[in-house]
Amino acid sequence: MALSLLVTRPQPQADAWVARLRAHGIDAQALPLLAIEAVVDLSELHAAWHELPRYSLAMFVSPNAVSHFFAARPAAARGWPAATRAGATGPGTLAALHMAGVPPEQCVAPPAEATRFDSAALWAQLRGESWSGREVLVLRGNGGRDEFADLLRSAGAAVHFTQAYERGAARFDASQRALLEAALTHPSTHLWWLSSTEAIDVLAQIAPEADWSASQALASHPRIARRARERGFGRVFEAPPTFEAVRAALLEVERCLQSSPP
Repeated sequence: MALSLLVTRPQPQADAWVARLRAHGIDAQALPLLAIEAVVDLSELHAAWHELPRYSLAMFVSPNAVSHFFAARPAAARGWPAATRAGATGPGTLAALHMAGVPPEQCVAPPAEATRFDSAALWAQLRGESWSGREVLVLRGNGGRDEFADLLRSAGAAVHFTQAYERGAARFDASQRALLEAALTHPSTHLWWLSSTEAIDVLAQIAPEADWSASQALASHPRIARRARERGFGRVFEAPPTFEAVRAALLEVERCLQSSPP
């Protein structure tokens, strides 16, 4: 059974993933559920740039946090501070940091072979250090989880937050609405690739009357898989957000659906 993978990540990541997947013969279509926009007032981001050298670590929650932070870089800001490391929870954010010019030796992230990419996996790379009296900056969207900050605070660090971008529900155009309707009408031929709990909640708002019991999802984290099940998805598979893992998961999902159709 050939599946169409619905890539629900925000732009421009959705299009980048679709292009790479299609290049390897995978039927993928972009259907972003979250819209990412720049913050209107850049004063906090400018201040964060000027204060960057005081932080032992600047942690970026996503590629969007990286792109918007660097887009707001003041003209007077120099290169990346030598005493500040840049933290990433996953390979996409790490790649964005490299592209932005942060020296690889100053980046810290879970290893490429990790089975999970989240703040706990990043903390596993950092917890062996002494954090007492050190300062950490977290770059994120509006809102977000505080687990990473709580871990650092329990180790004695002072944690500061700066909003790098604005996150909200995507607005579908006619073609995207048609794609949604196709996925709802023919759930067995579509696989929702879900990369955030917020995106799942947006999907429930966009299609409040939808019956998801015959739909299947591929979740990039156990927390996201739990939310998908709570929202009624009949089948939920899991795979970390790396290309090889996603490609392998797609093959496994297709084998599973062929041997045991819903």
